[in-house]
Amino acid sequence: MTLEDEGYAVVEATDGAAALELARRHGPSLILLDMRMPGLNGWQFAESYRALPGAHAPIVVLTAGQDAAGRAAEVGADDYLDKPFELDELVAVVTRHLI
Repeated sequence: MTLEDEGYAVVEATDGAAALELARRHGPSLILLDMRMPGLNGWQFAESYRALPGAHAPIVVLTAGQDAAGRAAEVGADDYLDKPFELDELVAVVTRHLI
């Protein structure tokens, strides 16, 4: 809701497989990736997404796991946020990657 309030169009997925299908159909400008999703987890999603033809959106990893930077590096993410995070941090990261 916060990102929509800031004027961003947001599409949500309930699991990794649905996220991959949405990415195929919508060609997102940015992906906020939770590493622990049902279906395809964050690692599997990132690998499958990058195998899709065409340009790829930046990926920002959102994780409550230890070593968020390490997890982001494992999937070649462009940025990361440790959970819990402040909403202004989320907006700042999204804005940084979309401007």
